Amino acid sequence: MAARASVVSPARAATFSVLLRVFEDGAYADRALRSAAAGLDARDRALAQRLTFGAVQRVRTLDHAIETLGRRRIARLDPPVRAALRLGAYQLGFVDGVPRYAAVNESVELVREAGLERAVAFTNAVLRRLADGIRPLLDALPVASAEEAALKHSYPDWVAETWWRDLGPVDAVALMCAQNEPANTVVRLVRGEIDGTPDRTIPGAWHVDRVDDAALAEGRIWPQSSASQLVGLAVGAVKGDRVLDLCAAPGGKATMLAGDVVAVEINENRASELEETARRLGSEDVRVVVADGRHMPPELADFDRALVDAPCSGLGVLNQRPDLRWRSEPLPGLQLDLLRAAADRTKPGGTIVYSVCTINADESEAVVDLSGLAVDDTLAAEWPQFRHPRRPEFLQTLPHVHGTSGFFIARLLP
Repeated sequence: MAARASVVSPARAATFSVLLRVFEDGAYADRALRSAAAGLDARDRALAQRLTFGAVQRVRTLDHAIETLGRRRIARLDPPVRAALRLGAYQLGFVDGVPRYAAVNESVELVREAGLERAVAFTNAVLRRLADGIRPLLDALPVASAEEAALKHSYPDWVAETWWRDLGPVDAVALMCAQNEPANTVVRLVRGEIDGTPDRTIPGAWHVDRVDDAALAEGRIWPQSSASQLVGLAVGAVKGDRVLDLCAAPGGKATMLAGDVVAVEINENRASELEETARRLGSEDVRVVVADGRHMPPELADFDRALVDAPCSGLGVLNQRPDLRWRSEPLPGLQLDLLRAAADRTKPGGTIVYSVCTINADESEAVVDLSGLAVDDTLAAEWPQFRHPRRPEFLQTLPHVHGTSGFFIARLLP
């Protein structure tokens, strides 16, 4: 007997496999998706990315709906059933224009193709309840507290509590909503011309419909958010400066800097990627050093400027890395050590830019305060539109306000 042809679309099949890998095997969503969607055409690949990113981001809310309407604990389900229900629930709850039959029937078929015929009827019944009830259920979820907002918008409680504390309820909820939407596609124009729209405030940043693979391969552009580019501009390096970039990979900021740049990276593989980035973008004055930024070789000293774009919780880029919210943790101790290390290697009269791609006072202004370094408040005068809402001597970009990733930026004096 001939094998039964699959009725599942390539995009949904790819998403299903990624959800299994992310939630059952601990894979990173973006990497797993690259593999699963490698053979898809552009349309299916775009749909797979939308469904994957959305289902991973919204998994807490989806699981609540599945448990409420399906009346079964999500942890007690077989992994393929969990993945299929999450995929179907996301489409039914959050994606307009998807036919109900497609969301339900293809998710059921995924369970059948996984060899779980005994679970097909259950999956079908739960999905039909979700089709009728998920949107009213989600619409009725309250947001009067951080914990309620975390459930409605699918964040860990600690993230919602952090934003509630730092921004207040209104902005916290607006930020949660913004970080659940796809990020704008922005590139840095390195040389030549490009189709797109220049950013209104960040010179060199261009908004594009998609990243031009040919232009990227030729080193004419580099994918980089406007806020990330703002960090590089804040360093203010000029020709003749000696510049230290302490946590440099993958190299977007390092290759923006004028002068002789020493780019430090602790991971050898990432350091190799950084060297390739510098070569591709024509940044001949970038020298890569493999070292721990807290314990650099003694000859790396007397820099005019330093950049510490430190590892962090990443709460400003959650819409770009869908599973990060479930893995994220603050790193204030490491950040403070790196900042002090950079200050020790910067000459008197020089400047240090400290940045983190997060929205969390514990990793931003608190780290600066603990460092004891003086603040150069001319940075805020140069970029008044990005002044920190509570500490106007610093910069803080906010996705729901500025339409870019969330970065904290401070310029400091050693």
